Amino acid sequence: MRDSGQLTERARDFLFAPRFATIATVDADGSPHQAVIWYLLRDGELIVNSLQGRRWPGNLQRDPRFSLVVEDGLDYVSLAGTAEELAGQEGAQADIAAMARRYEAPDKAEEMIASRFSTQQRVSFRLHPARVHEHWEG
Repeated sequence: MRDSGQLTERARDFLFAPRFATIATVDADGSPHQAVIWYLLRDGELIVNSLQGRRWPGNLQRDPRFSLVVEDGLDYVSLAGTAEELAGQEGAQADIAAMARRYEAPDKAEEMIASRFSTQQRVSFRLHPARVHEHWEG
């Protein structure tokens, strides 16, 4: 078990694998909202992306606080901090394309990018963790 504000090499290695994350954001009434999402690890930082208009990115645009966990059985990395919205549709489209290629088979990823994602308004965020907690069973 380890708590800090930085990702260790072990945590970065763990997050490099294409696992799903669960992000928690704050609804307007103060209650938590959770969603399962894709992410990228870029230069040691997590990037998340969504269709504009979904609840969790709208929450981050209003209140940038988040909590996120990536797990594999009893091993997990959790982060809590604030999210920074990244400007530009071109960058958001590049992010979702990279995520599709990370999580899906090549043919399916390219089909999703062409027929679905390229027609959507997307938004990306960089996550700035104030706290990182690692838990390793093995």
